[in-house]
Amino acid sequence: MDINRKTAYLALLDVESKKAYSNLALNHQIAVTRPSSQGFVREIVYGVLENKLTLDYYIDLLVKDGIKSLKYQELTILRMGIYQLGYMNSVPEYAAVNESVSLAKRYCRYKAGLVNGVLREYLNKKIQLRLPDRNEDEVRYLSVKYSYAPWIIELWLETYEVEFLEELLAAGNVTPPTTIRLNWLKVMKDDLIAKLREKGFAAEEGKVSQNAVHVKGSGLLDTELYKMGMFTPQDESSMLVAEKLDPKHGDVVIDVCAAPGGKTTAIAERMNNTGTIIASDIYRRKLDLIDREARRLGITNIKTRSWDATRVDSSLLQKADRVLVDAPCSGLGVVRRKPEIKYKERTSEMDLLPKKQLAILSASAGYVKPGGTLVYSTCTINREENEEVTGAFLKKNPTFKLVEKTQLLPNVDGTDGFYICVMKKEDSLIENV
Repeated sequence: MDINRKTAYLALLDVESKKAYSNLALNHQIAVTRPSSQGFVREIVYGVLENKLTLDYYIDLLVKDGIKSLKYQELTILRMGIYQLGYMNSVPEYAAVNESVSLAKRYCRYKAGLVNGVLREYLNKKIQLRLPDRNEDEVRYLSVKYSYAPWIIELWLETYEVEFLEELLAAGNVTPPTTIRLNWLKVMKDDLIAKLREKGFAAEEGKVSQNAVHVKGSGLLDTELYKMGMFTPQDESSMLVAEKLDPKHGDVVIDVCAAPGGKTTAIAERMNNTGTIIASDIYRRKLDLIDREARRLGITNIKTRSWDATRVDSSLLQKADRVLVDAPCSGLGVVRRKPEIKYKERTSEMDLLPKKQLAILSASAGYVKPGGTLVYSTCTINREENEEVTGAFLKKNPTFKLVEKTQLLPNVDGTDGFYICVMKKEDSLIENV
């Protein structure tokens, strides 16, 4: 049995049956099984996840009793097999079929014949297989073609024209580049790029954030450069949040939803390790991640604490020069990195997110000094969680004024989908008579 396909299968099964995050499941299985080609494993795992609804559509057509008759084990193997046959030109057809059958013999022995038959039937019929009729049901057509839950298609159709929407959907299925944020406390950009190139990595400057570097090559996090704290993996859109917050040396900054700390440490670096950053999160165990990252980066101005961001801490009222509310959200902007998000069901909890986001933003606004800055951000593409939340806040809080708002999109900006809204509090709360 091929160790690479075994690793991919085990990671996909964890995502499907245990609802594990794809990146965590993949990294765990790679560490356990030690495959010979991590790149091949990642390509299959993310390829299957990015195209899951499309693959399932074809499987449902090819399995006599339909896809609902299949268990996780054989379904996962069939997805992997059809993905290799339909999307990976580098994989010989015989290898995709034979290795899929080998997996079935190991993990669902009595389904090996079914796996063999379905994959061979796919090879015979793949030219004839068609997507759903667009004229009959455009939402279903787009859902199957680009592999997104129908409710996401419906949501975005309310905002974007169909042509633009298809570009957005396609961009969400493209593997993002590896992007890192340089640590100004330890290295300058040109020096970091030179050091990376010396280690055999391809490296070039980012386009959206001044601290971004795009890197190609394997083993990046195993390098001494990483262990010494010279950089942090982070998308440019996320880096831009710290830039829009624009912290100054000596500021008091409050980050109310800080974990796992990527933006918190970016803020600290921009402050040159001066002033104070109060980093809060409701879960204490997540704050340990921030403390650990701060130590690696050589940062000492972050104070972590457990706090429910929907509650007001009276001891911090009007104490902060800048406050960041990077609110919990639906995550629809980061499907490039976490494709399993595309298949979330729209639940009542998700529908309540805007109310929770507004509560956090309203509670956090009290911490801003007169003349201070308040930034609200999310990693989603959903007006209800973005413009409508900040619009409702500004309407209820006239002492805050909109400075700028930005919606980054993967098909336009080449980044994750991110919303950033910068607001300023009036210098004086006493009106002139």
